[in-house]
Amino acid sequence: MQGSVRVRSRLAAFAALVLVALAAASAQPAVAATPLTVAQAIATQDGSSQTVRGYIVGEPVATNTVNRSGFTADYAIALADTASETATSRMLYVQLTTQWRAAWGLKSNPGNLGKQVDVTGPLGAYFTHPGLKSPTAIAAAGGGSTEPPPTGGGPYDDTYYKDAIGKSGNALRTSLHTIIKQQRVLTYDQVWDALKDTDQDPANSNNVIEIYSGRSIAKSDNGGGVDQWNREHVWAKSHGDFGTVNGPGTDVHHLRPEDVTVNADRGNLDFDNGGSAVNQCPDCWRDGDSFEPRDAVKGDVARMILYMAIRYEGDDGWPNLEPNESVNNGSAPAIGKLSVLKAWNTADPPDAFEKRRNQRIYDQWQGNRNPFVDHPEWVASIWP
Repeated sequence: MQGSVRVRSRLAAFAALVLVALAAASAQPAVAATPLTVAQAIATQDGSSQTVRGYIVGEPVATNTVNRSGFTADYAIALADTASETATSRMLYVQLTTQWRAAWGLKSNPGNLGKQVDVTGPLGAYFTHPGLKSPTAIAAAGGGSTEPPPTGGGPYDDTYYKDAIGKSGNALRTSLHTIIKQQRVLTYDQVWDALKDTDQDPANSNNVIEIYSGRSIAKSDNGGGVDQWNREHVWAKSHGDFGTVNGPGTDVHHLRPEDVTVNADRGNLDFDNGGSAVNQCPDCWRDGDSFEPRDAVKGDVARMILYMAIRYEGDDGWPNLEPNESVNNGSAPAIGKLSVLKAWNTADPPDAFEKRRNQRIYDQWQGNRNPFVDHPEWVASIWP
């Protein structure tokens, strides 16, 4: 009998120890994925989105030149695996898009030199040098992310979007398509008048702003001549071969004013980071299969492309348009590069100009809205 009691006591003690061990194990914090080193990031220039940890060692100003003092701008930082690194071949060039410049640019914050940071974004050449462009998060190493907060509710959630609120994924996509396909269809001639309204220069009501170049030009100076502006199809009309007939070819949500020469340079290229500088288009880049617009409108471009994918699903006589990961889509009803467009949507949130444009299209021209201007966070829900 006494032996049985001792056995039960030992079993109880053992069980208590197991419970303590399990409790201690469950109390341990989750281990986050280890960031890439700079050396690993340099070797992984494949367009994938990664988090890279490194020390800020200077301001890149050319392929082989990094300023370590006398900083001239807030447009980029160089990262290295050691704070004392001087060889540019062992540095990763990080583009600083608009929302990161005030906090991380070295001209404004020379004290950031030598700080260790975690930067998240797609890995790809910058200054024709291994780099990371359009970052989606930057934070002090080991600290909290400084990713921009998601957009909250909007004024049309209880009315225009009421059937979409609370949904996600394919259900959200289907609901948004049903909502936004209810629209007035313009003719291609009407597009001229629409753009003179939707893209009006806020500083000069006689002008419009060209989307890629950013140039302010007289509304009346439209046409096909050199240095005039014409109608740019952001979703290239050859991608699905819908041309300029009424429908996707005249949908003002993706039609924008642009300089004739720059429009021709973009042509029907897909969208991606990198390439050579585009004449007459500051901070625009292109190569044989892709075009990169200036930072200030990257999000605009992404949201226009994704609007087209939701609006045109192939159920109304038009092609089923869809973004993909290709940059060589030709005449297929597809356009890329989806991962880059998603990063641009995050890096360049809707500004006052884009929001006004969406409102004017809704109020005055088509009677439908671009849902990703009102709710940019819906992009990640539909395309995770």
